[in-house]
Amino acid sequence: MIDKAMTAGPIPTSRGRFRDYVAIARLDHMTKHVFILPGIILAYVLVHPAVQTGPLTILFGLLSAVAIASANYVINEWLDREFDAFHPLKCARTAVHRSLSAPIIYTEYMLLVIVGLSLAMGLGTVFAWTAVGFVLSGIIYNVMPVRTKDRVYLDVLSESVNNPIRLMLGWAMIAPYTIPPASLLLTYWMGGAFLMAAKRLAEYRDISAGGGADLLPRYRRSFGRYTAENLAVSCLLYAILSAFFLAVFLIKYRQEYIFALPLIAILFASYFWLAMLPGSVAARPERLFRSRRLMLASLVVVASLTALTFIDMPFLNALSAPSFLRVNL
Repeated sequence: MIDKAMTAGPIPTSRGRFRDYVAIARLDHMTKHVFILPGIILAYVLVHPAVQTGPLTILFGLLSAVAIASANYVINEWLDREFDAFHPLKCARTAVHRSLSAPIIYTEYMLLVIVGLSLAMGLGTVFAWTAVGFVLSGIIYNVMPVRTKDRVYLDVLSESVNNPIRLMLGWAMIAPYTIPPASLLLTYWMGGAFLMAAKRLAEYRDISAGGGADLLPRYRRSFGRYTAENLAVSCLLYAILSAFFLAVFLIKYRQEYIFALPLIAILFASYFWLAMLPGSVAARPERLFRSRRLMLASLVVVASLTALTFIDMPFLNALSAPSFLRVNL
């Protein structure tokens, strides 16, 4: 618990209103659910499901994901209010400068969880259990005594697990009786870890450059052991692991996609470049769409993967088989 006298942000002076309780659900973060779409598309492409998924299934699936994510945001903002007061931007969050009611907060959290899980129950066993995992991930990340967000490296890995969870949700909407390949889930997980580590690197550089390095561990305890160097190295590690698992997935399930790997590498490089800029939008992923360069790189990757979905290259089967050149001396 942070000493109130040391709080860098404003002390709550006014009571919360209805719109404040809506605000902490962060519905403006719904753009993050774009990570569900590849699960939907890949399930269609790879599984060829016999079950015909209607638009209502996808709508209810998305609503379930939004409700559970909002529940996680509610508990996150409430439990982090004293820590966020030390952050130059997050100190403006509703829970920091408004006096909110704990009973209302926990009621809002439970209602969102109930809505999310109730919708999930009607979408199959895989979707329902994945939704339960989504709820548990928010508890593990935010709530003591575990609260993985305070633990160096584990904070990144536990936050980024939401990426494969979202992939699973999208996949289960289309192919409710199967589970995505492990290589694809690991690709998503390590790719998410890269994004989260880059986000922390951007935060570290910006806050340190502004003379607030001493506030970083008070905002998030894991920053007590982070440096710009080990964050950059961890970004490199997560990017390499993501690329490795992606290559395994592509070669095994759709070899044609391998030609998109250089474009995906450029996308990773573009994001890392953003994280190194002063005042980077990488520190606020919900605003990444404002980066034209990143959006262009993303669109090129999506376009290439879409094209390669319909282009068959049988010669790749021969190229992937083991072979050796014989040299006659």
